Amino acid sequence: MQTAPDLFSYRPYWAKRFGVARELPISRAEMDTLGWDSCDIILVTGDAYVDHPSFGMALIGRLLEAQGFRVGIIAQPDWTSPEDFRRLGRPNLFFGVTAGNMDSMVNRYTAERRIRSNDAYTPGGEGGRRPDRSVIVYAQRAREAFKGVAVIVGGIEASLRRIAHYDYWSDKVRRSILPDSKADMLIYGNAERAVVEVAHRLARGEAIGDITDVRGTGFMRRGVPPGWLELDSSVLDEPGPLGPRPDPYAGESGCAPEGITITPPGGRRPRGTERSRSVVRLPSHDQVAADPVLYAHASRVFHLETNPGNARALIQRHGRRDVWLNPPPLPLTTPELDRLYEFPYTRNPHSSYGTARNPAWEMIRFSIPIMRGCFGGCTFCSITEHEGRIIQSRSEASVIREIEALRDQAEGFTGTISDLGGPTANMYRMRCASERIEASCRRLSCVYPEVCRHMGTSHKALIGLYRRARAVAGVKRVLIASGLRYDLAVRDPEYVRELVAHHVGGYLKIAPEHTEAGPLAMMMKPGIATYDRFKRLFDKYSREAGKEQYLIPYFIAAHPGTSDRDMLNLALWLKENGFRPDQVQAFLPTPLAVASAMYHTGLNPLRRISRRGGRVEVPRGERQRRLHKAFLRYHDAENWPLLREALTAMGRSDLIGNGKRHLVPAWQPRGTGASPTAVHPRGAARRDGAGPRPGRRVRKGRRGGRG
Repeated sequence: MQTAPDLFSYRPYWAKRFGVARELPISRAEMDTLGWDSCDIILVTGDAYVDHPSFGMALIGRLLEAQGFRVGIIAQPDWTSPEDFRRLGRPNLFFGVTAGNMDSMVNRYTAERRIRSNDAYTPGGEGGRRPDRSVIVYAQRAREAFKGVAVIVGGIEASLRRIAHYDYWSDKVRRSILPDSKADMLIYGNAERAVVEVAHRLARGEAIGDITDVRGTGFMRRGVPPGWLELDSSVLDEPGPLGPRPDPYAGESGCAPEGITITPPGGRRPRGTERSRSVVRLPSHDQVAADPVLYAHASRVFHLETNPGNARALIQRHGRRDVWLNPPPLPLTTPELDRLYEFPYTRNPHSSYGTARNPAWEMIRFSIPIMRGCFGGCTFCSITEHEGRIIQSRSEASVIREIEALRDQAEGFTGTISDLGGPTANMYRMRCASERIEASCRRLSCVYPEVCRHMGTSHKALIGLYRRARAVAGVKRVLIASGLRYDLAVRDPEYVRELVAHHVGGYLKIAPEHTEAGPLAMMMKPGIATYDRFKRLFDKYSREAGKEQYLIPYFIAAHPGTSDRDMLNLALWLKENGFRPDQVQAFLPTPLAVASAMYHTGLNPLRRISRRGGRVEVPRGERQRRLHKAFLRYHDAENWPLLREALTAMGRSDLIGNGKRHLVPAWQPRGTGASPTAVHPRGAARRDGAGPRPGRRVRKGRRGGRG
């Protein structure tokens, strides 16, 4: 793997003499108190300002402060005019714009495109404090506020919209966020390396338009500069009915070395230093918007170019100009990550919010991040597109120091650490056994269809961290709330024993997502047999520990590749195993995710795209999505009319009845479903719930309302 300059090796900016602010200022009065006449950098965010490393604006703000820059924050500004963007004055270097910790569209809308009534990242949970597509709106208002100031966009919303992408909320392919926001630069993924280098170069007097060589950045340009080898993406992975190409997911390890690169016209192969000067041209925005095959092809090529060890630059035409994306940023080292998380955060919402609740902060205030990144590669998840597949872990000593600081400084701490984790609970310090293989691998998941033989899966370091964390004076309990990769956990039973005996608070949430092979293949998730193996270990070690504990499995409805029959089989599995989910998750196509490409195109980017066959069954339309959710909540009487209708159409009327073997009853309680009339089981003849059998009385009994 290539190396990068240490994040803290830059000569501090002259303004470091002002020292460290207790809170980064959000008003001119606070700037005056600090003795500042101006801010060097102003961060604009759609979240309330919480000075905690789990909030992006705080982490980036404190990092830039450590580099010597004066950093101000404009949190949840009034976007209806540029006036609120002037509250801290003109920044000397740039505006940094983010929607916040969540994509603004995901934050504001449900999977059914209904507006949410609340916002966990706003004081009091108040909804409506950020605009749709916040990055675009904020960037434009910042530009209006001060002409000529550099505007850099970043965060997850910008990161997932860095190329042309399917937008679920408008049901069309939108342009990259770069031309729509009119930003000078986009920083994608974890922004630390890029934002520090760009800030110092701007401080030295470089123009933002001249900074084109920083990894993890994107910008607009015209054409390919001299000295670069341009490769058409169809040369690397040509869509259409062709002969077989090498499959980068095939083989025991699934690792595709550099040698699979297809020779471009002229017989030249980009290798070594030449590869670093190669750029892959994706189909243009107009092309992918018009042709689903080209969209799926572009998605496939994009995801094959995400390993920082071998990724090439990408280029995509938008009108008369190109969006240019440099290769992904190099991962942070453990010492860099340690220092990043040990800045003098107050760990609280800004004092100006007073006693107003901040639900997102309340959820994580006593949690400790120990790593970032995920090599799971689940197609519906955007963690890999944003944070990458290479795990970056903090040292054990750093985590313990943060626990001690939490114990000593956090108001309201009662001795319980709510989580030690990150994107996943149990990938701490896991990585490829070979740096050479890691740098050349083009596999999208290190655990699907099987765990790669090169991936280290020992939980020894994590077990040691858990034990040391429990031993900290003043700590009563350490819980694990991050998502658990049980396909990794079953390979290390000692970890399961440790987890179950000491770190489960009665219930452990895990995510099999489905039981059927078809949808699981489209998700790149393990089969349900792996869940069964984990459950056996969980139950065994719970008994040994003398604890009554339960698994709470999570499932996704309406994911691409899921048929009505798949959902029926899942519902039968839930009933057989005694699960009655209270809340269910419907698939939400987020930009750039592989599953979103499946949803939009009906094609599978996990394999070479062809115009012949290879179609993916995609649940579409409100009725089918409602049906798939109804199968997950088979026990809810509101869903019974829809389920009875579907079961009849599927030829499974045998599952309608009042016995234990039936999925839904043949009667309908009063005031539920489509009928206001209660129908007793003994009088049930009609399966649509429309009313009782003629000549029978409707009776109330103990079974009323049960499934």
